[in-house]
Amino acid sequence: MAQDWDIRTRGIACSGCETAFEDGSVFHSVLVFGEEGYQRADYCAACWEGGKKDTPDVVSYWQGLFLLPPPPAEEALKKETAESLLRKLMEDDDPDMHNVIFILAVMLERKRLLIERDVHTREDDQAMVRVYEHRKSGETFLVVDPKLSLNEIEPVQRQVITLLGGTSPANGATKAEAPAAAEAGAEQAAGSVEQDDSNDQAEG
Repeated sequence: MAQDWDIRTRGIACSGCETAFEDGSVFHSVLVFGEEGYQRADYCAACWEGGKKDTPDVVSYWQGLFLLPPPPAEEALKKETAESLLRKLMEDDDPDMHNVIFILAVMLERKRLLIERDVHTREDDQAMVRVYEHRKSGETFLVVDPKLSLNEIEPVQRQVITLLGGTSPANGATKAEAPAAAEAGAEQAAGSVEQDDSNDQAEG
């Protein structure tokens, strides 16, 4: 069975001609799913128009603007944030954190740190995969949507807030948010974790 989450780094050079991307240049990204999982390729405009746009077995495609990443900011105090927790859990690859990973990805999308680029269904196991791109680094985050039911949202919300070092909201507040959270897909989870923003101010 394919891994349920993954992070693929944006290339700094074209996968076709290997020319380094210039700051502000347009690039084309594709994801191909095969026996070794997801493979990402980034192409310059010339290679894309020169034939790479006909790459077979593409499951996701998007166009972006290459921006040189800013130098990392110095932190006087290290604090677990939604992003650092998401990266840690995806690296640990613990199946029990499946729902937590999805909730964290949705939170970062609402904070506009992640951009949803595509949604596709894997042919091997029919899992729905949401393709997110990190707004600053350009990395691709591949997260399986667990399709949480209304009753599953609250305990996952509490687990996320606890992992971030916060206090779980009162039951009444959670239940009041639940109907809006049950709309569909990512918005289903997002409504349930909105109260966690106050515990994650370090992200800005």
